[in-house]
Amino acid sequence: MSQHYYNLCCRYTGKVVRINDRNGRVHVGRIHRVTPNRVFIQPMVRGGRGGFGYGYYGGGFGWGPAYGIGIGFITGIALAGLLWW
Repeated sequence: MSQHYYNLCCRYTGKVVRINDRNGRVHVGRIHRVTPNRVFIQPMVRGGRGGFGYGYYGGGFGWGPAYGIGIGFITGIALAGLLWW
């Protein structure tokens, strides 16, 4: 099943997604890079610069540094961008 999630992650590269892993954790962020073993996601952080925000005030969402999730640990992927529309 890892090949399925690898292809899915490749298709959604650059998009905001919600990833559930085997440990029950939920990761929300933009897929930055995909390798055969890992998907690298830039998490959404509150009060950051860029992303969705209110101009100069820093009250919106930004992106944190990317981190890797093992492809074998993924149990589900959903487009998170649809949740905000």
